[in-house]
Amino acid sequence: MSSTLSDAFRGKRLNIQHKLLDFTSLKELPDLYTWTESDEYHAGQSLASESVPVIDLDGPTAVNVNVIGHACKTWGVFQVINHGIPTALLHNAMCTSRSLFTLPTEQKLKVARSPDAFEGYGLARISSFFSKQMWYEGFTNVGSPLDHFRLLWPQDFNMHCNVVEEFKKEMKKLAERLMCLILGSLGTTTEDIKWAGLNGDFKDHPSPLNLNYYPACPDPDRAMGLAAHTDSSLFTILYQNSVSGLQVLREGTGWVTVPPVSDALVVNVGDMLHILSNGLYPSVLHRAVATRKNRSSIAYFYGPPSDLQISPLQNLVGPSQPLLYRSISWSEYLRVKAKHFNEALSFVRV
Repeated sequence: MSSTLSDAFRGKRLNIQHKLLDFTSLKELPDLYTWTESDEYHAGQSLASESVPVIDLDGPTAVNVNVIGHACKTWGVFQVINHGIPTALLHNAMCTSRSLFTLPTEQKLKVARSPDAFEGYGLARISSFFSKQMWYEGFTNVGSPLDHFRLLWPQDFNMHCNVVEEFKKEMKKLAERLMCLILGSLGTTTEDIKWAGLNGDFKDHPSPLNLNYYPACPDPDRAMGLAAHTDSSLFTILYQNSVSGLQVLREGTGWVTVPPVSDALVVNVGDMLHILSNGLYPSVLHRAVATRKNRSSIAYFYGPPSDLQISPLQNLVGPSQPLLYRSISWSEYLRVKAKHFNEALSFVRV
Protein backbone atom coordinates (compact mmCIF):
# COMPACT_ATOMS: atom_id res chain seq x y z
CA MET A 1 0.00 0.00 0.00
CA SER A 2 2.94 2.31 0.58
CA SER A 3 3.83 2.19 -3.12
CA THR A 4 0.18 2.77 -4.04
CA LEU A 5 0.08 5.92 -1.94
CA SER A 6 3.37 7.11 -3.41
CA ASP A 7 2.05 6.51 -6.92
CA ALA A 8 -1.09 8.49 -6.10
CA PHE A 9 0.94 11.55 -5.16
CA ARG A 10 3.44 11.26 -7.99
CA GLY A 11 3.47 14.55 -9.85
CA LYS A 12 2.80 16.63 -6.73
CA ARG A 13 6.46 17.18 -6.01
CA LEU A 14 7.47 18.91 -2.78
CA ASN A 15 11.05 19.90 -2.05
CA ILE A 16 10.93 19.70 1.73
CA GLN A 17 14.66 20.10 2.23
CA HIS A 18 14.45 23.55 0.70
CA LYS A 19 11.27 24.80 2.35
CA LEU A 20 11.20 23.25 5.82
CA LEU A 21 12.22 25.64 8.58
CA ASP A 22 13.65 25.16 12.05
CA PHE A 23 10.63 26.62 13.82
CA THR A 24 12.37 26.84 17.21
CA SER A 25 14.75 29.50 15.91
CA LEU A 26 12.04 31.86 14.63
CA LYS A 27 10.93 34.89 16.62
CA GLU A 28 8.87 36.45 13.82
CA LEU A 29 6.56 35.03 11.16
CA PRO A 30 8.35 34.74 7.79
CA ASP A 31 6.49 36.10 4.75
CA LEU A 32 6.16 32.61 3.29
CA TYR A 33 4.21 31.57 6.40
CA THR A 34 2.02 34.68 6.64
CA TRP A 35 -1.58 34.11 5.58
CA THR A 36 -3.74 37.14 4.84
CA GLU A 37 -7.50 37.61 4.57
CA SER A 38 -7.25 37.10 0.82
CA ASP A 39 -5.64 33.67 1.19
CA GLU A 40 -8.01 30.77 0.69
CA TYR A 41 -9.05 29.08 3.96
CA HIS A 42 -7.51 31.80 6.14
CA ALA A 43 -7.65 30.80 9.80
CA GLY A 44 -9.74 33.71 11.04
CA GLN A 45 -11.81 33.26 14.17
CA SER A 46 -14.15 30.51 15.30
CA LEU A 47 -17.33 32.16 16.49
CA ALA A 48 -19.57 29.10 16.78
CA SER A 49 -20.54 27.98 20.26
CA GLU A 50 -22.01 24.56 19.38
CA SER A 51 -20.31 21.44 20.70
CA VAL A 52 -19.14 18.40 18.76
CA PRO A 53 -20.92 15.26 20.09
CA VAL A 54 -19.08 13.14 22.67
CA ILE A 55 -20.17 9.48 22.55
CA ASP A 56 -19.59 6.91 25.30
CA LEU A 57 -18.76 3.58 23.63
CA ASP A 58 -19.63 1.78 26.86
CA GLY A 59 -23.26 2.64 26.13
CA PRO A 60 -25.77 0.17 24.65
CA THR A 61 -24.92 -0.81 21.06
CA ALA A 62 -28.35 0.11 19.72
CA VAL A 63 -28.06 3.57 21.24
CA ASN A 64 -24.55 4.08 19.90
CA VAL A 65 -25.60 3.04 16.41
CA ASN A 66 -28.21 5.79 16.44
CA VAL A 67 -26.08 8.53 18.00
CA ILE A 68 -23.10 7.79 15.76
CA GLY A 69 -25.33 7.84 12.69
CA HIS A 70 -26.82 11.17 13.75
CA ALA A 71 -23.36 12.62 14.42
CA CYS A 72 -22.06 11.46 11.02
CA LYS A 73 -25.06 12.92 9.24
CA THR A 74 -25.26 16.27 11.02
CA TRP A 75 -21.65 16.92 12.00
CA GLY A 76 -19.32 14.59 10.12
CA VAL A 77 -17.32 14.33 13.34
CA PHE A 78 -17.67 13.15 16.93
CA GLN A 79 -15.51 12.25 19.91
CA VAL A 80 -15.49 8.87 21.65
CA ILE A 81 -14.71 8.03 25.27
CA ASN A 82 -14.39 4.60 26.90
CA HIS A 83 -13.03 3.39 23.56
CA GLY A 84 -10.87 0.63 25.00
CA ILE A 85 -7.43 1.95 24.09
CA PRO A 86 -5.28 2.08 27.26
CA THR A 87 -4.47 5.56 28.50
CA ALA A 88 -0.84 4.56 28.98
CA LEU A 89 -0.56 3.57 25.31
CA LEU A 90 -2.03 6.88 24.16
CA HIS A 91 0.44 8.77 26.32
CA ASN A 92 3.38 6.62 25.16
CA ALA A 93 2.48 7.24 21.53
CA MET A 94 2.37 10.97 22.17
CA CYS A 95 5.76 10.74 23.88
CA THR A 96 7.22 9.04 20.80
CA SER A 97 5.76 11.79 18.64
CA ARG A 98 7.16 14.50 20.90
CA SER A 99 10.56 12.77 20.94
CA LEU A 100 10.63 12.71 17.14
CA PHE A 101 9.82 16.36 16.61
CA THR A 102 12.27 17.58 19.25
CA LEU A 103 15.17 15.85 17.49
CA PRO A 104 17.67 18.14 15.75
CA THR A 105 16.55 19.15 12.26
CA GLU A 106 19.48 17.36 10.61
CA GLN A 107 18.44 14.15 12.38
CA LYS A 108 14.81 14.41 11.23
CA LEU A 109 15.93 15.09 7.66
CA LYS A 110 17.53 11.64 7.59
CA VAL A 111 14.00 10.30 7.08
CA ALA A 112 12.75 13.16 4.91
CA ARG A 113 10.17 12.27 2.29
CA SER A 114 11.49 12.29 -1.24
CA PRO A 115 9.40 14.49 -3.58
CA ASP A 116 7.38 11.51 -4.86
CA ALA A 117 7.12 9.57 -1.59
CA PHE A 118 4.25 9.29 0.86
CA GLU A 119 6.12 8.07 3.94
CA GLY A 120 8.64 9.97 6.02
CA TYR A 121 9.18 13.38 7.55
CA GLY A 122 8.30 16.78 6.12
CA LEU A 123 5.63 19.29 5.26
CA ALA A 124 1.96 18.43 4.90
CA ARG A 125 1.28 16.82 1.52
CA ILE A 126 -1.47 19.38 0.89
CA SER A 127 1.15 22.15 0.96
CA SER A 128 1.53 21.84 -2.81
CA PHE A 129 -1.98 23.28 -3.27
CA PHE A 130 -1.19 26.56 -1.51
CA SER A 131 1.14 29.48 -2.19
CA LYS A 132 1.74 29.97 1.54
CA GLN A 133 3.35 27.44 3.88
CA MET A 134 1.79 26.02 7.03
CA TRP A 135 3.13 26.17 10.57
CA TYR A 136 3.45 22.41 10.66
CA GLU A 137 5.76 19.44 10.38
CA GLY A 138 4.73 15.81 10.21
CA PHE A 139 5.80 12.21 9.90
CA THR A 140 3.81 9.60 7.95
CA ASN A 141 4.11 5.84 8.44
CA VAL A 142 2.59 2.94 6.50
CA GLY A 143 3.66 -0.56 7.46
CA SER A 144 6.65 -1.07 9.73
CA PRO A 145 8.40 2.08 11.02
CA LEU A 146 11.61 0.12 11.69
CA ASP A 147 13.78 1.45 8.84
CA HIS A 148 12.94 5.07 9.58
CA PHE A 149 13.20 4.70 13.36
CA ARG A 150 16.66 3.12 13.10
CA LEU A 151 17.84 6.36 11.51
CA LEU A 152 16.02 8.61 13.98
CA TRP A 153 16.93 6.77 17.18
CA PRO A 154 19.95 4.49 16.61
CA GLN A 155 19.88 3.43 20.29
CA ASP A 156 16.16 3.51 21.14
CA PHE A 157 14.44 2.53 17.89
CA ASN A 158 13.02 -0.73 19.27
CA MET A 159 11.17 1.04 22.09
CA HIS A 160 9.55 3.53 19.71
CA CYS A 161 8.75 0.81 17.15
CA ASN A 162 6.96 -1.25 19.79
CA VAL A 163 4.89 1.75 20.86
CA VAL A 164 3.82 2.62 17.31
CA GLU A 165 3.06 -1.00 16.36
CA GLU A 166 0.93 -1.50 19.49
CA PHE A 167 -0.81 1.82 18.89
CA LYS A 168 -1.71 0.85 15.32
CA LYS A 169 -2.91 -2.58 16.46
CA GLU A 170 -5.29 -1.04 19.00
CA MET A 171 -6.43 1.63 16.55
CA LYS A 172 -7.26 -1.05 13.98
CA LYS A 173 -9.43 -2.90 16.50
CA LEU A 174 -11.27 0.31 17.37
CA ALA A 175 -11.67 1.26 13.71
CA GLU A 176 -13.27 -2.11 12.92
CA ARG A 177 -15.62 -1.68 15.87
CA LEU A 178 -16.58 1.82 14.73
CA MET A 179 -17.07 0.60 11.17
CA CYS A 180 -19.58 -1.99 12.40
CA LEU A 181 -21.51 0.72 14.26
CA ILE A 182 -21.44 3.07 11.27
CA LEU A 183 -22.66 0.35 8.89
CA GLY A 184 -25.44 -0.45 11.35
CA SER A 185 -26.49 3.18 11.31
CA LEU A 186 -26.69 2.97 7.50
CA GLY A 187 -29.00 -0.04 7.66
CA THR A 188 -26.47 -2.70 6.69
CA THR A 189 -24.01 -5.00 8.46
CA THR A 190 -20.61 -6.57 8.06
CA GLU A 191 -22.41 -9.66 6.79
CA ASP A 192 -23.21 -7.61 3.71
CA ILE A 193 -19.86 -5.78 3.60
CA LYS A 194 -17.41 -8.60 4.23
CA TRP A 195 -14.23 -6.52 4.08
CA ALA A 196 -15.44 -4.29 6.93
CA GLY A 197 -15.88 -7.09 9.47
CA LEU A 198 -13.73 -7.80 12.49
CA ASN A 199 -12.29 -10.74 10.53
CA GLY A 200 -12.37 -9.14 7.11
CA ASP A 201 -11.66 -11.28 4.05
CA PHE A 202 -9.01 -8.86 2.81
CA LYS A 203 -5.56 -8.40 4.30
CA ASP A 204 -4.84 -5.17 2.44
CA HIS A 205 -6.48 -2.74 4.82
CA PRO A 206 -4.16 0.27 4.45
CA SER A 207 -4.06 2.46 7.53
CA PRO A 208 -1.51 5.26 7.32
CA LEU A 209 -0.48 6.82 10.61
CA ASN A 210 0.39 10.50 10.74
CA LEU A 211 2.27 12.20 13.59
CA ASN A 212 1.45 15.91 13.49
CA TYR A 213 3.30 18.74 15.18
CA TYR A 214 2.29 22.40 15.30
CA PRO A 215 5.12 24.35 16.99
CA ALA A 216 4.38 27.36 19.16
CA CYS A 217 3.83 30.27 16.78
CA PRO A 218 4.95 33.87 17.46
CA ASP A 219 1.98 35.31 15.52
CA PRO A 220 -0.77 32.65 15.33
CA ASP A 221 -3.52 34.99 14.10
CA ARG A 222 -1.64 35.45 10.82
CA ALA A 223 -0.42 31.86 10.44
CA MET A 224 -2.05 28.57 9.45
CA GLY A 225 -1.42 25.27 11.21
CA LEU A 226 -2.98 23.00 8.61
CA ALA A 227 -5.25 24.40 5.91
CA ALA A 228 -8.84 23.27 5.48
CA HIS A 229 -9.22 19.88 3.83
CA THR A 230 -11.18 16.65 3.91
CA ASP A 231 -9.59 13.25 4.46
CA SER A 232 -9.59 10.58 1.74
CA SER A 233 -10.19 7.73 4.19
CA LEU A 234 -13.44 6.11 5.28
CA PHE A 235 -12.83 7.89 8.57
CA THR A 236 -9.93 9.15 10.62
CA ILE A 237 -9.30 8.58 14.33
CA LEU A 238 -7.33 11.39 15.96
CA TYR A 239 -5.66 11.63 19.35
CA GLN A 240 -4.76 15.20 20.29
CA ASN A 241 -2.85 16.62 23.22
CA SER A 242 -4.33 19.15 25.64
CA VAL A 243 -3.76 22.18 23.40
CA SER A 244 -6.83 23.21 21.39
CA GLY A 245 -6.48 23.89 17.67
CA LEU A 246 -8.65 21.48 15.65
CA GLN A 247 -11.70 23.05 13.98
CA VAL A 248 -14.44 21.60 11.76
CA LEU A 249 -16.72 23.45 9.38
CA ARG A 250 -20.41 22.87 10.07
CA GLU A 251 -22.88 23.92 7.42
CA GLY A 252 -24.99 26.85 8.57
CA THR A 253 -22.84 27.35 11.66
CA GLY A 254 -19.26 28.04 10.63
CA TRP A 255 -16.01 26.87 12.15
CA VAL A 256 -16.41 24.95 15.41
CA THR A 257 -13.51 24.11 17.71
CA VAL A 258 -13.14 20.46 18.74
CA PRO A 259 -11.89 20.87 22.32
CA PRO A 260 -9.47 18.30 23.71
CA VAL A 261 -11.26 15.90 26.06
CA SER A 262 -9.00 13.88 28.34
CA ASP A 263 -8.13 10.55 26.66
CA ALA A 264 -10.95 10.96 24.12
CA LEU A 265 -10.47 10.29 20.42
CA VAL A 266 -11.87 12.38 17.57
CA VAL A 267 -13.49 10.52 14.67
CA ASN A 268 -14.18 12.38 11.42
CA VAL A 269 -15.91 11.21 8.25
CA GLY A 270 -13.72 10.91 5.17
CA ASP A 271 -14.38 10.97 1.43
CA MET A 272 -14.67 7.19 0.99
CA LEU A 273 -17.45 7.01 3.61
CA HIS A 274 -19.07 9.98 1.88
CA ILE A 275 -19.18 7.83 -1.29
CA LEU A 276 -20.21 4.63 0.50
CA SER A 277 -23.12 6.45 2.17
CA ASN A 278 -24.19 8.06 -1.14
CA GLY A 279 -23.56 11.47 0.40
CA LEU A 280 -25.66 10.83 3.51
CA TYR A 281 -22.57 11.13 5.73
CA PRO A 282 -20.62 14.09 4.31
CA SER A 283 -16.86 14.19 4.70
CA VAL A 284 -16.10 17.09 6.98
CA LEU A 285 -13.87 20.02 6.10
CA HIS A 286 -11.43 20.58 8.97
CA ARG A 287 -8.29 22.54 9.76
CA ALA A 288 -5.76 23.17 12.52
CA VAL A 289 -5.17 26.75 13.60
CA ALA A 290 -1.78 27.93 14.82
CA THR A 291 -1.37 28.64 18.54
CA ARG A 292 1.20 30.10 20.92
CA LYS A 293 1.71 26.65 22.47
CA ASN A 294 3.18 23.48 21.03
CA ARG A 295 0.36 21.25 19.79
CA SER A 296 0.54 17.60 18.76
CA SER A 297 -1.85 15.03 17.36
CA ILE A 298 -1.73 11.51 15.94
CA ALA A 299 -4.06 10.57 13.09
CA TYR A 300 -4.98 7.00 12.06
CA PHE A 301 -6.57 6.84 8.60
CA TYR A 302 -8.90 3.86 8.18
CA GLY A 303 -9.67 2.94 4.60
CA PRO A 304 -11.06 0.04 2.58
CA PRO A 305 -8.81 -2.48 0.81
CA SER A 306 -6.87 -0.26 -1.58
CA ASP A 307 -7.95 -1.86 -4.87
CA LEU A 308 -11.51 -2.81 -3.92
CA GLN A 309 -14.21 -0.94 -5.81
CA ILE A 310 -16.32 1.14 -3.42
CA SER A 311 -19.76 2.39 -4.44
CA PRO A 312 -22.86 3.65 -2.59
CA LEU A 313 -24.64 0.98 -0.56
CA GLN A 314 -27.53 -0.52 -2.51
CA ASN A 315 -30.05 0.12 0.27
CA LEU A 316 -29.26 3.85 0.04
CA VAL A 317 -30.14 4.09 -3.65
CA GLY A 318 -33.67 4.12 -5.02
CA PRO A 319 -36.36 6.19 -6.77
CA SER A 320 -36.19 8.88 -4.10
CA GLN A 321 -32.42 8.53 -3.58
CA PRO A 322 -30.60 8.59 -6.93
CA LEU A 323 -27.09 7.21 -7.24
CA LEU A 324 -24.69 10.12 -6.69
CA TYR A 325 -21.24 8.55 -7.07
CA ARG A 326 -19.63 6.05 -9.40
CA SER A 327 -17.69 3.05 -8.20
CA ILE A 328 -14.04 3.78 -7.41
CA SER A 329 -11.16 2.18 -5.48
CA TRP A 330 -9.32 4.02 -2.75
CA SER A 331 -6.07 3.89 -4.72
CA GLU A 332 -7.77 5.45 -7.76
CA TYR A 333 -9.48 8.05 -5.58
CA LEU A 334 -6.15 9.04 -4.04
CA ARG A 335 -4.91 9.87 -7.54
CA VAL A 336 -7.99 12.01 -8.12
CA LYS A 337 -7.48 13.69 -4.75
CA ALA A 338 -3.81 14.38 -5.46
CA LYS A 339 -4.85 16.22 -8.61
CA HIS A 340 -8.06 17.97 -7.56
CA PHE A 341 -7.69 18.23 -3.76
CA ASN A 342 -10.93 19.36 -2.09
CA GLU A 343 -12.86 19.19 -5.37
CA ALA A 344 -12.12 15.48 -5.80
CA LEU A 345 -15.60 14.25 -4.89
CA SER A 346 -17.14 16.30 -7.69
CA PHE A 347 -15.05 14.30 -10.17
CA VAL A 348 -16.61 11.06 -8.91
CA ARG A 349 -20.22 12.27 -9.28
CA VAL A 350 -22.30 10.38 -11.83
